[in-house]
Amino acid sequence: MALMPLMFRSLLRLVTSLVGRPVASISTILYYSDLLPRNMNLERLVRHDLLDQENYLFHFLINFLRCFW
Repeated sequence: MALMPLMFRSLLRLVTSLVGRPVASISTILYYSDLLPRNMNLERLVRHDLLDQENYLFHFLINFLRCFW
């Protein structure tokens, strides 16, 4: 039961970031999964604050794309 609030909070943060700033969220996911080229113009769209330790689903998406894409 202790894992459920952590995942719910992480899901809520992921959905909020995807709805609130979809371009910045998608570009951050693609940037950190090494699918977006390292470019200064594209790096302006990347939000580094999305990568804190409690955003578990965001890290899961990045690692999933890094492994399987």
